[in-house]
Amino acid sequence: MDKKYTIKDIAKMAGVSKGTVDRVLHNRGKVSPTALEKINEVLNVIDYEPNLIARNLKSTKVYRICVLLPDPEIDSYWLPCVNGIQEAITEFKAYSVVIETHYFNPESTKSFLNTNENIIKQSPDAVLIAPLFHKETLEIVKQYDELNIMVNTFNNQIEGESIKSFVGQDLYKSGRVAASLMNLILTDGQIAIIHIDESLKNAVHMQEKEKGFRNYFDEKKISGFSLTTLKLKHPNVETKFLAFVEENPNLKGIFITTSKAYQIASILSSIKTRKIAIIGYDLVEKNVNFLNQGLVHFLIHQNQKRQAYLGVSTLVEHFLFRKDIPETILLPIDIINVENASFYVS
Repeated sequence: MDKKYTIKDIAKMAGVSKGTVDRVLHNRGKVSPTALEKINEVLNVIDYEPNLIARNLKSTKVYRICVLLPDPEIDSYWLPCVNGIQEAITEFKAYSVVIETHYFNPESTKSFLNTNENIIKQSPDAVLIAPLFHKETLEIVKQYDELNIMVNTFNNQIEGESIKSFVGQDLYKSGRVAASLMNLILTDGQIAIIHIDESLKNAVHMQEKEKGFRNYFDEKKISGFSLTTLKLKHPNVETKFLAFVEENPNLKGIFITTSKAYQIASILSSIKTRKIAIIGYDLVEKNVNFLNQGLVHFLIHQNQKRQAYLGVSTLVEHFLFRKDIPETILLPIDIINVENASFYVS
């Protein structure tokens, strides 16, 4: 078996005191360059690996991580994220870390900004954000950066030098996946790309999905299809959509960029004379119900529970065990239909 070296052993081999070795290993206090060089030479020779768990248990520092999440009572898409965060809290409850979740109204930029102000007052070590609003997220990331608070994002990717990491899917490619599925279902006709209840110009996640969807048809040079973008907003979703269907008799397919495919499926269920293929996102209960009824053809599963768990756990392991945080963690793009939905829904 490999020898387990103690601080005493290392001090003796380097010709320095145990206290000096302790300061180097635990990164506390000043050490002369000469002593540091001697100790590092010994550590390299013996391939020393510190017991990071033991190191953490001796630490008096308590790390605070705040998660900024849209309120799942307003949008049920985010409910699995709460479960993912709770898993991380349970896993690391024995360690010196506090994980708190703060909710904002996903329909209000003011709520988003106010919740961030409350988080800043708590001076956390890191913040994990679901950046629903692009412009406002860039603003608050600057504030966190000035306060030396680490920022990670999940679900939606925001480009920014101050953002340490992103967990989620490649949304552009998920749009391409949706397009390839639509191309399998249909031979020709009009396809509507529908954005529901969010400002498209401030929602990068919807823009990326549409770009990927359109790029697939452009790149493949598939003839016989025409693509139209439709933006719908509560409370006029039904009225505006019904008018759109009536004005577009050649409408054959619909791609919905949010988790609200059920809203469109519900409206179409009352129009027996039209058969229109629907592809949407996420295994919210209402979507799965319409999938099982055959009114939704495919759902793309974004695994938001796993996203939230990984977003939190990578931060915890960075602070506690000095693990590097990956710049990007991309999750698979899972295609769900009526045949395999039961394997994903617990």
